[in-house]
Amino acid sequence: MIRAALSFGTAVTLLAALGALVGCAAGNGAPGSPTMAKIRERGRLVCAVDGAVPGFSTVGPGGAFVGIDADFCRAVAAAVLGDPGKVEFRPVTAGERFVALSSGEVDLLSISSTHTLSRDAPGGNGLSFGPVFFYDGQGVMVPKASGIRSLRQLAGQPICVESGTNTELNLADRMRELGLAYQPLRFQSGEQAYPAYEQGRCAAITSDSSLLAAKRSGFKDPGAHGLLPELLSKEPSAKVTVQADPAWADAVRWVTYTLIQAEESGLTQANIEASRDAAQADTSQAEARRFLGIKGDFGRQLGLPADFTLQVVKAVGNYGELFERHLGPATPLGLERGFNRLWSRGGLHIAPPFR
Repeated sequence: MIRAALSFGTAVTLLAALGALVGCAAGNGAPGSPTMAKIRERGRLVCAVDGAVPGFSTVGPGGAFVGIDADFCRAVAAAVLGDPGKVEFRPVTAGERFVALSSGEVDLLSISSTHTLSRDAPGGNGLSFGPVFFYDGQGVMVPKASGIRSLRQLAGQPICVESGTNTELNLADRMRELGLAYQPLRFQSGEQAYPAYEQGRCAAITSDSSLLAAKRSGFKDPGAHGLLPELLSKEPSAKVTVQADPAWADAVRWVTYTLIQAEESGLTQANIEASRDAAQADTSQAEARRFLGIKGDFGRQLGLPADFTLQVVKAVGNYGELFERHLGPATPLGLERGFNRLWSRGGLHIAPPFR
């Protein structure tokens, strides 16, 4: 009996010690993420961006990266490290992006990446896609002086396209459906494709409509180029992490939802701290108290601080602020929200409940 009691006591002690070790390794009970551990150890997030798409990610006059994709990197850094400035931006091309992520060269892809089955499936690239961050569709841009007003008028014509992308596949599929022959002029990157288009080497260029508008804004004469009315595809673009680290994927996913929910709740970069103070003083604000980390342990469940949502919105604002700042009607891109409105305003963006 004494031997059994000692064995039982020893087992309890060992289990308790093991539980403490697991809790420590995983962040006090949060799911463990090797990626987040690596980010915290190095003290910065390594975030892949395109780096050459106005409105999404470019290098600004002061040398800092600007754009909606760059600000998403800052939002993630604010959530994980408490500091939106702790980001190392890594420009990559469309052809390099997935290799850079899978090799561990970068922690996160904040670059136009369409969510598709073949990319998402375990047998594909080992990728994990977050919620749709930007709803888009593939378009075609032509010089207005060409008189081309439809895809059918591009029969037999050279069309500039980036190789190794969905854009290339969608163009081939659509032209095949229409029974039209064409000449794909393939380039490894947009830095090669768009100058070739401006020089007249191709009759048209195709990419996501938002990217075409972004690139057009940097042309010598933006008004001389127009987008055809036809869309070749639907392009739901999302942020991407590695499939092997689901805890990291969850953290990035809920940063996206934070931006969307903040807009729905009327929380902005300017009022987020005052809203937190009001919710702390008013226990009846149950939803706000959960969202802002005052009540519950939702941040800890993601391996993030309790107030990660406050840090995100304080750093970059809500989704609507991001869109209007970088892409909206008052910017050179002049994009309307369209499908990128909140679900409550006729769009497709919606966040699950923070509870």
